[in-house]
Amino acid sequence: MATTKTMLSAAASLAASAVLIRSMVQEFFPRKIRDYIFSSAFSFFTRVSSKLTINVHEFRDNLPNEMYQAAETYLSSKISPYSRCLQVAKQEDSEGLEVTMEQGETVVDFFQGIEFRWKLICKEKQKLVLNHRRNYSMTPMLETKFFLLSFHKKHKEKALNVYLPHILQQLKNIKQEEKPIKIYTGDYQNLHQGMIRGTWNGVNLNHPATFDTLAMDPDLKRTVKEDLQRFVKRKAYYRRVGKAWKRGYLLYGPPGTGKSSLIAAMANFLKFDIYDLELTEVRSNSWLRQLLVGTANRSIIVIEDIDCTIYLQERNEDDPTKSRGRNNYHNEKVTLSGLLNFIDGLWSSCGDERIIIFTTNDKERLDFALLRPGRMDMHIHMSYCSPSGFTTLLSNYHNVDDHPLKPEVERLLREVEATPAEVSEELMKSDDSDDAMRCLVKFLEGKKVEAEKQESMVVEGLEI
Repeated sequence: MATTKTMLSAAASLAASAVLIRSMVQEFFPRKIRDYIFSSAFSFFTRVSSKLTINVHEFRDNLPNEMYQAAETYLSSKISPYSRCLQVAKQEDSEGLEVTMEQGETVVDFFQGIEFRWKLICKEKQKLVLNHRRNYSMTPMLETKFFLLSFHKKHKEKALNVYLPHILQQLKNIKQEEKPIKIYTGDYQNLHQGMIRGTWNGVNLNHPATFDTLAMDPDLKRTVKEDLQRFVKRKAYYRRVGKAWKRGYLLYGPPGTGKSSLIAAMANFLKFDIYDLELTEVRSNSWLRQLLVGTANRSIIVIEDIDCTIYLQERNEDDPTKSRGRNNYHNEKVTLSGLLNFIDGLWSSCGDERIIIFTTNDKERLDFALLRPGRMDMHIHMSYCSPSGFTTLLSNYHNVDDHPLKPEVERLLREVEATPAEVSEELMKSDDSDDAMRCLVKFLEGKKVEAEKQESMVVEGLEI
């Protein structure tokens, strides 16, 4: 008992002495000398300590840190039942709860007999930004988060070469099997305020489309699937030939032919997130770069209606109305060269395993520079509903593979142009397959009569 009291008394005296010395240093020494003393003391205690600490920040040079994402996902399965505080979230369309660490909490993980301690740290700070009027202003409070990983310094090599790569691999496995697919849209207001981080907002994508449910030509579906499978397996090949690990697709065809459904089917097939980029909201090439480098690996970047949304500044250089405006602020637009620089320029290498998809209703309106191989590697024509596509839709909506009116519908589909969306709408008008098929036949016959009427008007006009 006496020994315990002696030890406690000595510890208390030592702590009091440390506090007194620190107060004296802060009171009587200049700032530079204080900094030198404290840094020297920290360096000394670091050398004698047996612990090594690694910081894992959420962002690195304004880019998402995959190691942080991996640690956050990995540690959610390692949280102790004795934890005092947790973060719990649930998306409206998700199946389960997302449980993660709360700031200040510690998780202990044992890997190959080694103890690793993780602690989540959150800090808030403001940043000075220069607005378009060249005035500095403070941004809203920006939260920065990072993990502190501590372990015995003798395990440094195993931690860096075995443990952390193991966590990264676990993230890939979880993403592939459990992580819900998300669709992201740009937070253009953040960009307007000069904030680079947090430029994408995501929600779960629960689109049910698969390649089995698409009303496409079977051979075309098989070709697209095989192309996607080949792409995700060729990391070493892309590295060897010196090309960015990405692939571009152009989906073109009339509205209602299933372009959006094909994109959802590709995302569900690969387990890739979707980033929906609205170019009309992007003010400059600089904004475009910030948005695109903020997308994650294993993702699909979608730019819909490319023929209508991109403002090709190079084509309008001679228009004097485009050069006016205070500080040329209104002249800042996304240009064709800015877009191409990300597709296959130096910026295209900022990320791996990415797919870029353009959609258009009119392929002929696109600049040839967008269409060449290496930018849009595969052109997919989304055509009107074919008899084989109708068979898929009939099975989807009424769970039948055959029907007495099916030959009549197939005959009409060969004579008139009807989109899969139009056929689907008719099939949905009744839960009874007989009624739905009669509605579809009537609809197609009406389109045939209308097409014949327009054709006769054209002929009469030519004769006149």
